[in-house]
Amino acid sequence: MKLKGKKILSFVSTDFEDLELWYPILRLREEGAEVHLIAEEKNKTYIGKYGVPAVSDAAFADVNSADYDALLVPGGWSPDKLRRFEDVLRLTREFDEAKKPIGQICHAGWVLISANILQGVNVTSTPGIKDDMTNAGAIWHDEPVVVDGHIVSSRRPPDLPDYLREFIKVIAN
Repeated sequence: MKLKGKKILSFVSTDFEDLELWYPILRLREEGAEVHLIAEEKNKTYIGKYGVPAVSDAAFADVNSADYDALLVPGGWSPDKLRRFEDVLRLTREFDEAKKPIGQICHAGWVLISANILQGVNVTSTPGIKDDMTNAGAIWHDEPVVVDGHIVSSRRPPDLPDYLREFIKVIAN
């Protein structure tokens, strides 16, 4: 188990992309990581785009980034909601400043854009937000996964196996 003893924080909000939340969480747990879901409210059920539920473990405001080894930002429509919370942006910036691994897929790039951490960073995302990414100063690539230091990005659900292989490697190091 490559991630035994690691604690990972994952954002969650309504309309997350079901596979982009649950596939990474299950893979990370299979590798021994402890994954906590945080949201606007603690112990609330959030429903994904395709109806899969997720219950939050804590509220954004109650979480300390120093207690975690990595950050997971799932895609779907939830990143557009998530980036409106100052605590989400604060936590994202803290992970970036500490050079702790940040995984983002599909529309999750919106959170990193709003946190203003993409200047000069090599990334990928769903092509639908390519312009948003490049306008934020990122260097966008049409690849299944892009690793730039501590930031691991991916495009969409078919890329999940490549994304998780690389994200797990970055967390384990």
